[in-house]
Amino acid sequence: MRSWGVVTVLVAALAVTGCSAEEPDPVPAAPLGEPTETGPPAYDAALASAPAVLALVPDDATTLSVTDFEQVRLVLGASLLTGESPAAERARFWRQAEEDAPLLSTGMLRPVEARLLRDYGFTQDDVAWEASFSGPAGEGWVLSFRDDLDLDAVRRAVDDGVGPLSGAEVDADNRLVSSGTAPDGESSWAADAELVSLVSQAEANATHVQRECVPFEYAFGADVADELAATPAADLAELETLEAWSLSFGGLLATARLGTDRTDVFERMRLAENLPATEPEFAMGFTDGVADPVGGRIGYSMPDPAAAALLTRQRNLPFAVCTD
Repeated sequence: MRSWGVVTVLVAALAVTGCSAEEPDPVPAAPLGEPTETGPPAYDAALASAPAVLALVPDDATTLSVTDFEQVRLVLGASLLTGESPAAERARFWRQAEEDAPLLSTGMLRPVEARLLRDYGFTQDDVAWEASFSGPAGEGWVLSFRDDLDLDAVRRAVDDGVGPLSGAEVDADNRLVSSGTAPDGESSWAADAELVSLVSQAEANATHVQRECVPFEYAFGADVADELAATPAADLAELETLEAWSLSFGGLLATARLGTDRTDVFERMRLAENLPATEPEFAMGFTDGVADPVGGRIGYSMPDPAAAALLTRQRNLPFAVCTD
């Protein structure tokens, strides 16, 4: 059963490392959760969006999704697009983004951006990146605005309670607007070294992090477990417990991180082939999987990034399934 594993490990190591054009491995650094002379973890605007927002996510949150619209605009050739751009250009970008990009969010300000543009002079197209999180204590979100936007207008929209901005907090120094964030870095995901290690330090179009496995009925449907053939049932039996994982999206490649030194990455990679199809089918968004057991990573090509994002939003992700 494992005779092909050595070859696959070599190919996987090369393939996952080959993703470095989009997602280079970070230089090793001290885990943010360890005490340092600089004090507890703090928000750092110099970081990529996903690692930066960890310092704002409450420690009891269970899921985090980040969509970096600045990166998406860059990939789609619309890096200069802002709320001041002609309406036709902005509409064209969103049509293309929804068809071709791995959006985990389609923009929380878009439902009210007609009023935002008319009364305050900004829109969703002035948002650099957007993050949302949820957990037992409720939901929260963070918006990061482009560097040259007048934040006084954003503050007025917040004060006027426009749409989702009602009740939000404005951090003018870091150009952030947020709701439900952690009170300090010590009470955030940035203080958890394991979670920090699951998030790539490189820029990504989008990143999803989850502190729990995906229930079987979410990934495949409630009636599938009783109908498994011998091979997929055996694969499931070999899985290790999965307590936290992430999925980051480049332009054409996606990387799942399950934690280091995992012996079950090959079994988890094969589940999509041996179990009933999801809707949409997993292969529409993720193909050519290669596994790295030392790094605990699975690398995928994305034939349809929009389908990959939909599968992620719906949690139709076989590699992250629970063991029971």
